[in-house]
Amino acid sequence: MEALGTLFGDISSFIWGPFCLIPLLLGTGLYLTIRLGGLQFVKLAASLRLGLLKRKDDGAEGDVSQFQALTTALAATVGTGNIVGVATAIGIGGPGALFWMWVTGLLGMASKYSEAFLGVRYRGTDSAGEKSGGPQYYLQRGIRGPLGKFLALFFAIAATLASFGIGNMTQGNSIAANLDNSFGVTPWVTGVILTVLSLAVLVGGIKSIGKVTAGFVPVMIVFYVAASIYILIANVGGIPAAFGEIFTDAFTGTSAVGGFTGSAIIIAVQYGVARGIFSNESGMGSAAIAAAAAQTTHPVRQGLVSMTQTFIDTIIVVTCTGLVIITTGTWNKIDEATGEQVSAALMTGEAFTHGLPGQWGHWVVTLGLVMFAFSTILGWCYYGERNIERLIGRKAVMPFRVLFSLIVYVGCTTELTAVWNFSDMMNGLMALPNLIGLLIMSGLIARETRWYLKNDPKLEAGKAQIEDFMKDRDGWSQWKSGDVIGSSHQR
Repeated sequence: MEALGTLFGDISSFIWGPFCLIPLLLGTGLYLTIRLGGLQFVKLAASLRLGLLKRKDDGAEGDVSQFQALTTALAATVGTGNIVGVATAIGIGGPGALFWMWVTGLLGMASKYSEAFLGVRYRGTDSAGEKSGGPQYYLQRGIRGPLGKFLALFFAIAATLASFGIGNMTQGNSIAANLDNSFGVTPWVTGVILTVLSLAVLVGGIKSIGKVTAGFVPVMIVFYVAASIYILIANVGGIPAAFGEIFTDAFTGTSAVGGFTGSAIIIAVQYGVARGIFSNESGMGSAAIAAAAAQTTHPVRQGLVSMTQTFIDTIIVVTCTGLVIITTGTWNKIDEATGEQVSAALMTGEAFTHGLPGQWGHWVVTLGLVMFAFSTILGWCYYGERNIERLIGRKAVMPFRVLFSLIVYVGCTTELTAVWNFSDMMNGLMALPNLIGLLIMSGLIARETRWYLKNDPKLEAGKAQIEDFMKDRDGWSQWKSGDVIGSSHQR
């Protein structure tokens, strides 16, 4: 396992290095931002209103509401990446890594919009009558020929494997470790409870997941952000200095590891981008799978709603974690018992303990991580099953749900160094075909987005109005009928 972990780590380092995924990820996000006219900035307020206040499109086809699709995607992304991932990035890359997480998030909003748009436009309906979409479909349906088919199958295999890493074992392991550290709960007990709870929700599919996450996710985010704001208010004098460190270290490369410079700027960028995408998953294509299940009257509308997921995850939750770690000085604190830097797994807990009275800090982080990670397990099971359905067929979905729930126990009771490296590697392998596909289909995305927003700039049009200005648009009738372009019906 140690040798395997090293191999996964070497592959992951190359994929996430300065010559592979980092320029592709940032470059794609920047390119789409330009082609879409800064959509994530000019339409953010309207998108938040549509997703969080209006919540659904009346009379639209789909399995869950727009809000439930959003919370399912949030459930899958707001997890250990927002607590342990941020601590890892800052602990190794220094405060400057948070800046690169922001950059990844802001540019990633354009990528997230684009993949969600395509997820709805090219979605289909499986033999059980459930919507099925995502890169495993739109890469093949939107890019004709062997290239599209190869990219789609590559993504489906990578996503299925990744679901057991990023969306399962790493989440269960983080829950078990923190409950053991904070409350003395034996990991196998945590494993049994999590497995049973996961199975109880997951057998019901996306409708069950959507109902749970719609009630669960907003509460957990408000709970965690409120505790963070309390600490930041208590340390308000340190916030300007924290921002100074973030922006300075992002370009000078003062790393937490040894305090060396030069190559440390590469480390800050590498860990900021890698942990940024681990947290918000922009460009990975995963959120498009949840978006495809949404009840929406037009792909643009769900794309905009899905885009807000990255804003909430990175600009709000990740920023709260990062500022708490930096303002409390925990990012470079030395553990008196070991003489070494506080580990990433405990860093956020230490920061909250320092900022809140008594032991409240550790309890808040532990409970927050339990809620975040459990919701991630739910969301990623759906992502995995949609890719299994693409590879094998609907008959494999229920066995996958059961197996996925049982693997949670393995994650809770096993050392996972190799699995963390495996997760980083598979995240990158998911992102590669998806980003290539977004670049190839960027013309379609930009053209259809401009047309829709020209006719509905405030996102207030009803179903009848949308039908009226879209009726003669190329591809619209096909999307409505499920013929050739997109699919609202079984192929």
